[in-house]
Amino acid sequence: MITAIATFQLSKPITLDQARDIFMSTAPKYQGVTGLIRKYYLLSQDGDTVGGVYLWKSRAEAEALYTEGWRAFVKEKYGTEPTVTYMESPVVVDNLTHEIISE
Repeated sequence: MITAIATFQLSKPITLDQARDIFMSTAPKYQGVTGLIRKYYLLSQDGDTVGGVYLWKSRAEAEALYTEGWRAFVKEKYGTEPTVTYMESPVVVDNLTHEIISE
């Protein structure tokens, strides 16, 4: 499994309520995306940075999302270029399902 961490530095801070509204407007876009297991939206404490943590089945499936079109969408939505970092996720602990997953 692969974890991708995408972050976007905002030109001006936003509030938690503003972030929630923005995130809810984009969340449906990620439902049913091939290979995407889970996505967490992020907002820094100071409201200057937003992003997401994505858990993917594979790096190839992750890279299929982070296209130039996706980057253009992010730039239009947030006014900034995203940064994406990939990390291996060999073990995941899921306390909701009481599972430990290893691939």
